[in-house]
Amino acid sequence: MDLFASMLVSLPAADLASAFWESTLSGKAIVILLFLGSAGAWTIMWTKSLQLKFARRMTEEFLEAFRTERNPTALFTRREEYPGSPLNAIYKAGCNALGGELQAHGIDPDDLLMGDMTSGTQRRLTLNQLETLRSVVDRNVADEALGLEDQMGMLATAVSAAPFLGLLGTVWGVMDAFSGMAQSGNAALSAVAPGIAGALLTTIIGLVVALPSMVGYNMLSAQIRRLAVQMDNFAQEFVSGIQNTYVIEA
Repeated sequence: MDLFASMLVSLPAADLASAFWESTLSGKAIVILLFLGSAGAWTIMWTKSLQLKFARRMTEEFLEAFRTERNPTALFTRREEYPGSPLNAIYKAGCNALGGELQAHGIDPDDLLMGDMTSGTQRRLTLNQLETLRSVVDRNVADEALGLEDQMGMLATAVSAAPFLGLLGTVWGVMDAFSGMAQSGNAALSAVAPGIAGALLTTIIGLVVALPSMVGYNMLSAQIRRLAVQMDNFAQEFVSGIQNTYVIEA
């Protein structure tokens, strides 16, 4: 019991609170700004982690369904949807581009939904048209990658800016403390200790904001890289399937 009481007494919460009230107006403003930045960083990490978790699960379901079909447009034929998966958006864009290229040969793109586009008379794509299709798919891969990285720049800013903002508050507070000591003519440590403690508070808060943000940023970046690799691999797999199914080489 005595040990528990001594631990409670040694907790720095009260010291941090007193340091905050002892800090200057600029120090208080920087601490409040850092707290707002921390709230924003945690919000981004939470929402982004949910988004990526859902995208990863739907991507696994999409790939499993896509790879069980012999025809690369089978899922599009059945109008199956996998919302949240970036591969689903890439796939739909590729199938729509395929319909547009088939229309150039007088084939109704709606016939793509009939599921029987593999006969010799329908396999009319040229290699140039295949490259056009590949460009559409690659462009959508890039767009989906940008969507996955949305708000990651703000999180990276919190990681890099929070320590420097805290350091700025510390330097500013120490300057104010020594300036006040010089004006009062009192060189005792007790005269400047509260001001210096308040100044050092901003560095502590800056690190408290930056460290979780850095861990969250690295974890989210790893998940985004994994999805990006899956998108690139799927793009190649999809275009290869279209080539094998719809292209007749002269």
